[in-house]
Amino acid sequence: MPSIRSHAVLDHDAATVWATVREVGAVSDWFPAITHSEATDAGRDVTLADGTRLIEETVTLDDALRRYQYRITGGDLVPESHLGTIDVVDLGEGRTVLVYGSDVEPVEVAAAFDGAISEAVAALGGYLDGRA
Repeated sequence: MPSIRSHAVLDHDAATVWATVREVGAVSDWFPAITHSEATDAGRDVTLADGTRLIEETVTLDDALRRYQYRITGGDLVPESHLGTIDVVDLGEGRTVLVYGSDVEPVEVAAAFDGAISEAVAALGGYLDGRA
């Protein structure tokens, strides 16, 4: 199964970064490829810029580890297999590394996800700067 991963070192403390990531229904605020998002009982419902709807189920939302994991379980595009993981790691002195990975099949879907995830990880610092 293809694995993709993107990361960024952010000049924001881990608590601030985690507070943004853990608000799963607000992912469209900082993820450029997502134009609409809302929390559901099981996870979240998102709409991509091209109109594709994804229904995602939360697997892990762990405040102690600062880890969020989810699976795409419905909507217009359901991969054969998918697990997305976002980890927020405290580097100390107000800095954090965000690691966003996905295991996804088929490979064509992984390639599309890779670009969108990389763009989102790169944009998160700017989004947080604007909120400071």
